[in-house]
Amino acid sequence: MNTDQFKALLAEKGIELSQKQLEQYETYYKMLVEWNEKMNLTAITEKPEVYLKHFYDSVSAAFYFDFNKPLNLCDVGAGAGFPSIPIKIAFPEIKVTIVDSLNKRITFLEQLSKELGLEGTTFIHDRAETFGQNPAHREKYEVVMARAVARMSVLSELCLPLVKVGGTFIAMKGNQAGEELQVGEKAIGVLGGKLESAHSFTLPVEESERNILIINKQKPTPKKYPRKPGTPNKTPIE
Repeated sequence: MNTDQFKALLAEKGIELSQKQLEQYETYYKMLVEWNEKMNLTAITEKPEVYLKHFYDSVSAAFYFDFNKPLNLCDVGAGAGFPSIPIKIAFPEIKVTIVDSLNKRITFLEQLSKELGLEGTTFIHDRAETFGQNPAHREKYEVVMARAVARMSVLSELCLPLVKVGGTFIAMKGNQAGEELQVGEKAIGVLGGKLESAHSFTLPVEESERNILIINKQKPTPKKYPRKPGTPNKTPIE
């Protein structure tokens, strides 16, 4: 996917990018490749692939959820900034908080945000399990997102405690989404969530399946969740 295709395919979905925004994606790509030589941020470094599998894939959440309003968004385990930074470039009004367990990734994101001139971004070095128990962040976000972090039964425990009651948890998944959802249904309910909608689409060019699961937070998460670091992964709620 080249930059013209990227712009045109997003325009087809009603997302119009300015010259400044296109330049921000370009700077993002260059910094990603440059920093990737010093630390492992991504296995994907070819420009057409970065635009398709990182930028377009991240912004695809906006095909099914309205980011065109002031929102407080938390991205759990964003790694090199996906999906929240590509979304933030396209929708500058949103506020983004990224939590990641690796400090060097946080350093990259801070530098990236500065270089892109992004406002309303916060980067926090923490484990999702301890972050979710922090009163300053617990149930404070209208939207919490995660892309390819863990299976749904685990991911729900890391993300739903951060969502305000009435807010939304958006999980971006590959072709295992249906299976994961079946196994993770109990966890979603226990943590106060309910599946609102599931959207499946094909990523252009490479034709691979993508799924976007939108979960509504209906009631507060019980205080004991999230459990201690590592526990959700070892013994998921099933």
